[in-house]
Amino acid sequence: MNIFLTGANGFVGGTVAMRLIKAGNSVRGLVRDEEKARQVKALGIEPVIGSLDDIGLLKREAAASDGVIHTADSDHLKAVEAFISALEGSGKPFLHTSGSSVIGDDALGLKVNPDIFDEDTPFVVAESKQPRRDIELKVMAAAHKNVRAVVICPSNIYGTGTGVHKESVQIPWLVQQAKESGVVRVVGTGVNRWSNVHVLDVAELFLLALEIAPAGAFYFIENGEASFLEIGQSIARRLKLDPVQYWTVEEAAVRWGYLHAHYTFGTNSRVRAKRARKELGWAPVFTSALKWIEEDMPV
Repeated sequence: MNIFLTGANGFVGGTVAMRLIKAGNSVRGLVRDEEKARQVKALGIEPVIGSLDDIGLLKREAAASDGVIHTADSDHLKAVEAFISALEGSGKPFLHTSGSSVIGDDALGLKVNPDIFDEDTPFVVAESKQPRRDIELKVMAAAHKNVRAVVICPSNIYGTGTGVHKESVQIPWLVQQAKESGVVRVVGTGVNRWSNVHVLDVAELFLLALEIAPAGAFYFIENGEASFLEIGQSIARRLKLDPVQYWTVEEAAVRWGYLHAHYTFGTNSRVRAKRARKELGWAPVFTSALKWIEEDMPV
């Protein structure tokens, strides 16, 4: 298949692109400039220079492709609408990447939310995340326009990517902060929990979804979970630092910013990938973010 993929130089997009190429597909990847184009071309991705605001470009690339994988920005409504418009009536696949923070709370790092969501659980969506959920619903509704539209919703992604950018967001951020300060810090008491999944297992799910996922499907992606306290403790052991220290969400916001303090590191986001395992036969290999931090994480 000839796939148009956004976010080709990103952590998820690059890793997905490399898995698609390994499986015999060709990938045209959206990048912002000549330097990024050079980087992805060296990996076998045919670069397309532009942005998600280039609606005409997105429509042309989508129409000319055998399918679209959108990994660049979960919240870019106009890009999603452009892809649906271009693919309408074609039956082609459109995989849209969201994120499990859509069901995140604002626990301030102080409590464990007992709610665990799978694809059949009624969603509880904070007002700030409702626009993202609305986009997910729009994508799934495109099934009624003869688009094989699928939403893929990963939890905290860890591991080393195979594309241009090798690192994710959450764990590498905490590692970098620890290296700079000599102290691993977590928000609140760090008891809040996130599901997690290795980026190579994520890429496998994208490949399966591209090949066999039905129109209108929604898939969480996870294989295990951990609290941020456990993650911080594993980082401290790997870097041979003193025990984890605690920040209030207000203290964290001063240094890390409001969004990181409250949502990236202060929330619970607990999900189960029930449907991916059952419908797609997805069988993730990597079982523990903590093990990866302590044994395999590049430092």
